[in-house]
Formats: sequence, C-alpha cells, structure tokens
Amino acid sequence: MKHNFLPVEQQLERIKDSVEPVEIIDEQELVRRLEKSIKEDRPLRIKQGFDASAPDLHIGHAVSLWKLKTFQDLGHQVIFLIGDFTAMIGDPSGKSKTRPRLTREEVLKNSETYREQVSKILDPEKIEIRFNSEWHSKRNIYDFLELTSYYTVRRMLERDDFWKRFWEELPISIMEFLYPLIQAYDSVALETDLEMGGTDQKFNLILARQIQRAYNQEPQIVMLMPLMRGTEGKQKMSKSLGNAIGIFDDPDDMYGKVMSIPDDMNKEYITYGSGAGKKEIPALIKLSESDPYELKHHIAGRIVSRYHEGVDPELLKKSFLARFKHRELPTPKELIEDGLTVQIENDMKFLPLIMVATGSVKSNGEAKRLIKGGGVSIDGTKMAVDALDIDCDTPFVLKIGKRRFFLIYHNEEQLSRL
Repeated sequence: MKHNFLPVEQQLERIKDSVEPVEIIDEQELVRRLEKSIKEDRPLRIKQGFDASAPDLHIGHAVSLWKLKTFQDLGHQVIFLIGDFTAMIGDPSGKSKTRPRLTREEVLKNSETYREQVSKILDPEKIEIRFNSEWHSKRNIYDFLELTSYYTVRRMLERDDFWKRFWEELPISIMEFLYPLIQAYDSVALETDLEMGGTDQKFNLILARQIQRAYNQEPQIVMLMPLMRGTEGKQKMSKSLGNAIGIFDDPDDMYGKVMSIPDDMNKEYITYGSGAGKKEIPALIKLSESDPYELKHHIAGRIVSRYHEGVDPELLKKSFLARFKHRELPTPKELIEDGLTVQIENDMKFLPLIMVATGSVKSNGEAKRLIKGGGVSIDGTKMAVDALDIDCDTPFVLKIGKRRFFLIYHNEEQLSRL
C-alpha cells in the first residue's frame, strides 16, 4: 500500500505545531529518518509507554497523546504500550523513596479502561496497543543477565533522583536500578524509531538508545514533551495528588476543574491543554492579560470539547455561573434569568429522554449511568434507576452531575405562575 507521505518540511511543521516538543534528540536524525521513511515508503514506528499504575489517564498524559495523533495523521505507526510488567516494579523517576509495588491484579484492573480512554484521541483502527509482559515474561534469566551487562552502576547513579537518594543515604532497591533497563528493552522488542515521553523520562528514553545499539538496532529518536501542572499550580498533574483532570471526567466536572486553576496558569493550559495552534496562542495570551477570567471560560470550553463531542461549551458556562453564583440549588426564577430552561412535550415523562433534551448527555444509556451513580436529582431529591418515569405536571429543577442545572417545563403558562 502506497502511503503518500507529506514532504519532510510539512511533516516537521505539523509535528511542531500546537505543543512544541521541549527537546528532540536529535532533530537532524529525525529529518534523516523521515526522509528514509518517504524513500522506502515505510511508516516510522512511534511509541509511548504508560505504566498501568492508575486506572485513569488525564489531560497531562494527553499532551503527548495528541502529538502521537499528529504522527498517526501523518501516516506513521503509533504504538501505545501498556507497561503491565513494569508497573509491578514501579518507575523510580522523580521519587524520593521506593514506590510500593502493585500486584498483577491491580495492574490488570488499571489497564482495563486504557484502550477506551486512548481511543478518545487516537484512531482505534490504526493504533497498535501492546503490553510489555508479552516479551518480558518470556525472557529467561540468561537473557536478562545479558541485558544488565550493557550498563554500569556508575552511569545509573547519574540519574538525579538516584544520586540525591544515594547521598542522603536513602534506600535504592536493586529492582529500581533494573527498571530503566527493562523499560529500555521495550524499544528493542518493538524496534522503535521514535519514543515520546515527558521531560522526567529523559534518562530512561536516552538509555533505550544505548540498549538498542547493543542489540544492533538503529537508536530511536527521543521526543520530550512538557509536563503539565495540576489544578493547584504547583506539582505535575497526577491522580494520586488529586490535582488531575481526567479525560473521562464528566463535562461539568472538567469545566469546573479548569475554572479552579490560578490565573497565572492560563497560558500553560491554553498552550498545553486546549489544542490551540501556534498562530492562535499569542492572541489568547493577550486576552489573559486583559480578562483572565473570561479566557479561563474559553480554555474550559475548548478542553471539554476535545474530549466530549457534541457538548455545548456555552451551556456549560451558563450552568457553571448559575451554580457558583447561587452556591446552593438555584430557584426556578434564577434559572429563568440565566436562560437555563428546557421545554419538553406534555407526554414526555421518561427521565433519560428529558436529560438528552437538555443537551447534557448524548444517549439514554449515558443518562442511566449518571442516574445509577447518584448524579441526578429533581428539586434536590436524588433519582434512582428503578423510578425513571416522573411526574411532570409542574416545572422542576433538574440537576445533572455536580454543576449542571435546568428548569424543566411544559408551557409558558407554567412559567408565568412561578
């Protein structure tokens, strides 16, 4: 099959648009590899690995996932590697102490939703999803000992986190020393042309280049992407730190979390999280200087729209303003003033259908899942899945999720009596 790759210059332009890599090791090699790809009509093999140490991916992970999408759109083969084997060891990157190991059951549970989550960004028909237990679990002790012979303890101690712990006389397990080598071998097993990762993965990804050379492979290019800070603006985004915005978060939760970030993080979130191109970003940053609150609404709407197709950002904005203006359950009059009213047919009594009519959910199935999870109430009373036909004789306040409110009514006469 002929791939019809774009010229190298155009590919590089698209690769560097939106979020530009912090570092490419090295860019001239990337140019040469792209030229070779065109000449041989062979897609590059682009990899990123994720340890299944948590069940959810967040928009910080998505910074590099969207860059993988760019490579996928350019015709290259993207490999989403789930580190089920390495997750049981624990990546020591940036850790001041040995991380607790996960069980096989915990790892498998965490990885169950990865395919569905990553399909929100990457084309599921084109992505190659792999687990590194495929090769690591089959390697015998002699193969493993050969791998350890290609690197020294002295070089391993060059890692900042290891060096700091060594001089502070904090424990470093032999297993942690082995983790970077095991991760590096993934690139050998997959014959990777380029590996993507955050800046905190620089040591591991460069080590993979040396290990590939040891196994007579051409060393991979390393593309380091910026780390996105969490909602509190201090540490990198992490589910375990409670500062993450999950790509599976409900639209209202996602919108509210973005609105909670400090104003001085607007530039970072518009650059790394919104999908804005390089040409758009300067004007948006200028808006931040004149009206940071309004820009934050714009960022929140763009981020939600990236992960929830068909959701109206203006509706989320209205709902957010109504919720935080009144703090408690808004009154019908307040919802009328805010334009959060939905008129339904006289015979419509099925709650999931009413929820779809508000535009907050796309299907009856999604509505039922929210109801089952306790996320839907009428006039302050939580609804249950065993009582989905409701009395609609009078207008009522429908709450969907944490921040979406609507006044549901049949006709104008009902509103006039409020």
